[in-house]
Amino acid sequence: MICISHADGAEGQAVGELVATKLGYRYVDDAIITDAARGRGLFPESVSYAEGAKAKRSIEVDFGRVEKTEDLRDLIRATIHETADGGNIVIVAHAASYALTGRDDVLRVLVTAPVATRAGRVAVADALDPKNASRRLAESDKGRAVYLQRFYGIKTERPTDYDLVINTERLAAQDAAALIASAASPTAP
Repeated sequence: MICISHADGAEGQAVGELVATKLGYRYVDDAIITDAARGRGLFPESVSYAEGAKAKRSIEVDFGRVEKTEDLRDLIRATIHETADGGNIVIVAHAASYALTGRDDVLRVLVTAPVATRAGRVAVADALDPKNASRRLAESDKGRAVYLQRFYGIKTERPTDYDLVINTERLAAQDAAALIASAASPTAP
């Protein structure tokens, strides 16, 4: 299986979809939250809220029913493991690379690009002026750091946390996907 982590504006989702198509693997992103919620009879929005930086100690998950936020985070991590156990899958986001640390059957990939490149992509995609795109990107990067700290105790994300780091500044999504697929191939050296 392949776990792809990415910063906003780095084209990680597009790369993940291309890898899944190229290898004939299942692509999973938001389905992690949907599956976690379905398994416990919860609203997906409630489970998703547990991932957010503004989540309180407990969350109302269903008309008066309250769950501890940490229990919902455990549910998300467990769903990542259950999803990975199916094999032949590309999991994008939810810090699956960290959730599955210690497994030998996982290729951990970080898709990134310089801040200026990412901000330019965000500006185009969301029709923002450069200043607002940079502001949104800074907020997103901060949220990503908070997420890694809260879920996995990671104070500083490092390139060495991954098996492969791809910079999409000059590398097209299709080329990045080809590199990842090659690295994931059982015949790769």
